[in-house]
Amino acid sequence: MCPVPSLQKRHIKEAKSIKRVKYSVRSEGEMDRNSNCISEMATEICTQIASIFSKPTQPYPAPLELLVNELASVASRNGRVFLYGVGREGLMLKAFCMRLFHLGLSAHFVFDMTTPPITAADLLIASAGPGGFSTVDALCAVARSNAGRVLLLTAQPETGSCVKHANVVAYVAAQTMADDADAKSRPLLPMGSVYEGALFVLFEMVVYKLGEVLGENPEAVRSRHTNLE
Repeated sequence: MCPVPSLQKRHIKEAKSIKRVKYSVRSEGEMDRNSNCISEMATEICTQIASIFSKPTQPYPAPLELLVNELASVASRNGRVFLYGVGREGLMLKAFCMRLFHLGLSAHFVFDMTTPPITAADLLIASAGPGGFSTVDALCAVARSNAGRVLLLTAQPETGSCVKHANVVAYVAAQTMADDADAKSRPLLPMGSVYEGALFVLFEMVVYKLGEVLGENPEAVRSRHTNLE
């Protein structure tokens, strides 16, 4: 250590400055690596979800065209659209319900306090990724018993308990909790995440295509967004 106090202080400041520079360089390097890692993870997640839409769905119709056609038909007869799903599937359907309302449809998520009765002019869109849930099965049965039309979204169209209640089936060929038990390592998208992510992407495509069919421009869609926020 330099015995002269003024030089000693200067040397200490210089040492601290060098440390800060080294730390800054190291931090920037770590940030770059972290950024690359996050980008790679995001890309892989998007790739896994996008791959669902390149899988064949025969003998079932392509889900995008099926949903657009069914919803356009409901709109043409001034019918209502009801939506229901459980858990994370339900969250995707709630988001879809909101956008259908923005497109001008009478859209309702089942069990909301203002949900009207279903009639013969109406459509219930329900999701049961693994094939069936007791509540989804029951609601589809109730809808059919009241002459409502039922569109079921599922990844298990052959074995699902809910299929028997559906008028039409939209096959989303993604992993759910019905077939995730064989994973040998920790997956990036566990349980039903691929199916749920595919629902979100599918619904965004439906909203875009349906908006074209209905002739809805961005200003009209935006005008229906709530201002109670």
